[in-house]
Amino acid sequence: MAPLSRRDALRLGATAALAAAMPLSPSPAVAVSSGTDAQSLDTAGRVLLRGGRLLHSTVLQSFAFDERNGHLYALQLMQGGVRLDAERGARTHAQRARRGDLCLNRLTLDGVLTGTMYLLGFGHGGALGVQRTTGGDTVVWTEWDASPASGYGRGICRFPFVDGAVLTSATRGLTVYRPLPGSTSNAPTVDPGTGRLLLRYKLAGTPRFRLLDTGRLAAGDLRPLADLPQPGAGLGLPFQGMALRGDHAYQLLGSAYGPANPRSSRGNIRLYRLHLPSGKVEQHFLDATARDLVPREPEGLAVLVSPGAGPLLCMGLTRGPVRDKSFSLYARPVA
Repeated sequence: MAPLSRRDALRLGATAALAAAMPLSPSPAVAVSSGTDAQSLDTAGRVLLRGGRLLHSTVLQSFAFDERNGHLYALQLMQGGVRLDAERGARTHAQRARRGDLCLNRLTLDGVLTGTMYLLGFGHGGALGVQRTTGGDTVVWTEWDASPASGYGRGICRFPFVDGAVLTSATRGLTVYRPLPGSTSNAPTVDPGTGRLLLRYKLAGTPRFRLLDTGRLAAGDLRPLADLPQPGAGLGLPFQGMALRGDHAYQLLGSAYGPANPRSSRGNIRLYRLHLPSGKVEQHFLDATARDLVPREPEGLAVLVSPGAGPLLCMGLTRGPVRDKSFSLYARPVA
C-alpha cells in the first residue's frame, strides 16, 4: 500500500529529516525537591474545555499542549472500517483501519480542529508528548511499532506535525527508539521545561515507569535517570494517562460508568502524584471531578503552563453515547 503521494512523501521526509537533525532544547539543571512542598491535588478539577470533538467518532486517548503556538494535540484510535481518502491529502488505501492505527488531531486551545495526521501501526495512543527543538520547531512524541498481537507500541518515536500526512512505522525520516527491547505498551510523555521523557512500558507483563533524558536519547544514551514500578497496578484499573513536570509524575487510572462501576457509586477514577527521585507516592485519591458526566471515562492527562494561572494538571473525561462522544478537559493547579 502507498500511504503518501510522492509530493507529500518528499515534503514529510524533508521536514522529518530536518527535525531529526535539529537538537532538542537542552535540558536545564533540575533541583531535586523533597516532595513535601507539593500542592495538594485532592480537589475537583474545574472545566477548561467543554464538548471537544475529534475527527473520528472514537474517543480521546491522550493529549498534550503546545502553549507557545496555541495548539492542543490529541490521539485517538482510527474508527473501525474507515478508509483514508484523497481529500485529506493522502491516497486512498485498499486496507481499512487496523489495530494500532491512530489519528493525531491538532486543535486550538479552545477546541477547534485545525489539522490531522494518520499514524498507521504505531500503537494504542496511551500517552503523547510535545517538545521544541533548539530552533523553535515543535516535534511530537508517540509510541511506535505496534505489536500485531496487542496493538500496543514496542518503541517510541518523534516527528514534526504535517497536516494531512500519513505515516507508517517504516516511514523514512522518523526518529525512533527502543529504550527496552522486548518491552511492549511503550507510551511517552515529555516535560518541555526539563527535556525529560517519562516512559510507561511493560516487561514480562509488569508495568513500570522509566525516566529518560531526551538530549541523551538523541546521542544514543538510553540509560535511565530512574526506573520504578507503576503504582496501583494491582488494582486492575485501566491505565488512562500520565504527565510529567519536574520531579513529579502524575498517573490516571479508572474506567467509564457501567455495571462494575455504577454511577450511583463515587466512580473509580484515581489520580496519583509520584515523586520520581524517591519513587514514593505522595498522593493517591479517588477523584471527584464531574461525577455527573456519562459515561465519565477518564482519557488522558497533561500539564498546561498557563501565563495567567500557572501550571495546571489537566484531565480528559468523555461524555455521550457510543459514536457520538465528546470530551472535556478539567484542570487543577500544581506546584
